[in-house]
Amino acid sequence: MKYPVYNQEGKELDTTTLPKDIFDVKFNADLVHQVAVSLSGNKRQVSAHTKNRSEVSGGGRKPWRQKGTGRARHGSIRSPLWKGGGVTFGPRNERDFEREIPKKMRRKALFMVLSQKAKEKELIILDKIESEKGKTKEMAKSLGKLPCNSQSTLIAVPDYDKKIFLSARNIKKTSVDDARNLNVLELLNHKYLLLTKDSIKTIEKTFSKYK
Repeated sequence: MKYPVYNQEGKELDTTTLPKDIFDVKFNADLVHQVAVSLSGNKRQVSAHTKNRSEVSGGGRKPWRQKGTGRARHGSIRSPLWKGGGVTFGPRNERDFEREIPKKMRRKALFMVLSQKAKEKELIILDKIESEKGKTKEMAKSLGKLPCNSQSTLIAVPDYDKKIFLSARNIKKTSVDDARNLNVLELLNHKYLLLTKDSIKTIEKTFSKYK
């Protein structure tokens, strides 16, 4: 598949051939959804926690005798019926939302989303990406000249570059990550994906081992 290559000034320089086994994979919505839900669940931090009647304090004795008071019978002030008692069916921090998905399925879904990005022209390829001073203004100016202007964009760099991370981290709707860390959830959360030629090589090298 032939795809245009831009420079940071937004000018089309050339075309490149995208690997067919990565950028020309038939889309399967069910598989992509399954992988996305798995990744989302694995990231989820379960912090909400309520105490049940066995965990709240107090209630060491019966509030009043069983019969003869004219009141309803109760065995403990820990009961969920009482103010300050335990909570019934409340959120618990032992819940587990993790779902294990085989690597080959995750890889396949990743390639499907990459293929969809290319098909819908939401993939932008640069000859190279760099930031001389690591300034936000510098990176924002470059992104403003590309098709992703003001849209949510994920920049996948071939290797960690501190200046690029610093220059893009304060730009609204823009994220930066290493190409080897790409995943379905990250791609779905951004409209555009910005790669360099070297980033494509990194993707090939990283995920080819799962073939």
